[in-house]
Amino acid sequence: MKTSFATAPVWINANPSFKHFDSRIVRYLSRQVPVAYWEYCQELDEPSCLSIALTLLHDYLKSKSRPIDLIGHGTGGLLGLLYAREYPHKVKSLTLLGVGFNPVVDWQAHYYQMRKLFPCSQEMLLARMVQMMFGHQDRTNTQSLIKILKQDLSTAPSSHSLYQLDRVSSGGTSTPLMICGSENDGIVDLPALQRWSDSLKEGDILWTSLSGHHFFHYFFPEQVGRQVIKFWHQVNLQSTTISPKSMILEETCNP
Repeated sequence: MKTSFATAPVWINANPSFKHFDSRIVRYLSRQVPVAYWEYCQELDEPSCLSIALTLLHDYLKSKSRPIDLIGHGTGGLLGLLYAREYPHKVKSLTLLGVGFNPVVDWQAHYYQMRKLFPCSQEMLLARMVQMMFGHQDRTNTQSLIKILKQDLSTAPSSHSLYQLDRVSSGGTSTPLMICGSENDGIVDLPALQRWSDSLKEGDILWTSLSGHHFFHYFFPEQVGRQVIKFWHQVNLQSTTISPKSMILEETCNP
């Protein structure tokens, strides 16, 4: 797979507080091919929405002379999906990590829904979110992760709030698509992943890990990275070979 920096795949990060959890797989991928890393941080005085981030992403990508492979986790994946729907001619392929068939249902959607339903403190709800996103953690790790989630509430572009939950049409895009997830993810659970199956096009891939929770790509960077590289190779070969039928792959990963 020959890739120059001008045509390098772009990792989209719209959750700067979660940047640490991208680091392992980005390092693995960058050892195989050049990878660009695009990041957006929501300013406190900006309206909380995806439109500004989408405009800035387009400003970055419109200078590219060829379609680009996009990849992102969570809100970054949602941003890539919205971009691929609006500018399909600019996207060579799209890889979504931790994004369900209803792509707008992220951890903040769960958090604000729980705040409406349960009369308890923010600390208690965020501790519950930590368990859903990372599995059982000791008290020290839980407190550290709560701080990260609080930061994400301020710095990630989202139109979710206590007043309303945002809506985005379900499903994918016309570009080649890869969906990656974890069977024990408390945010994007297995049914949310499996709903992708009926909408996959020829050549699209749904890959699931048996464990790893919401940040499975952090715990298993090589396993996830190998599947992503294989998908990028497949997309490159589509112009000269018959595309394989859609596949649903599973890999057992033990923490």
